[in-house]
Amino acid sequence: MAVLVQHIAGNMRSRWTDFLTTDGEKPDRRRDTEFESGPGTTKPELMQRWETGWRVLFGALDALKPDDLTRTVLIRGESLTVVDAINRQLVHYGQHVGQIVYLAKHHKWRTWQSLSMPRRRGPGA
Repeated sequence: MAVLVQHIAGNMRSRWTDFLTTDGEKPDRRRDTEFESGPGTTKPELMQRWETGWRVLFGALDALKPDDLTRTVLIRGESLTVVDAINRQLVHYGQHVGQIVYLAKHHKWRTWQSLSMPRRRGPGA
C-alpha cells in the first residue's frame, strides 16, 4: 500500500504542478523510486506526501477557468486537451485507489467494515 501511496502522490505532484504550462512529467520526478519501499519511510511521511499530492491536484483544478478546458497540455510529450488529461488521471487514480482498498480489505479481512453499504447479515440476507 505504501508503494501505491508514494506513486499516486508523486504522480499528482508531477502532473498537476504548473499543469497548464509545463509537461506533466517533471524532470525532477523519480518515478522508479516511487515503487521502492524505503526502510525508513514512516506512515506520517507517507500521509504528508498523500495530502500534498491531493492539495496540488485540487489547487490546479480550482484554478481552471471554463476556457482552459479546451486548451492543450502535455503529458510525457503527448498532447491532450485539459478535459482528456483530467479524465486520464481520474482513471489512473481510481485504479490505484481500488488497489489500495483491495489490499486493505485483504489485510484486515476479519475486522473490515464496509466503505459504503454493508451487506445484509442474518436471516433472509
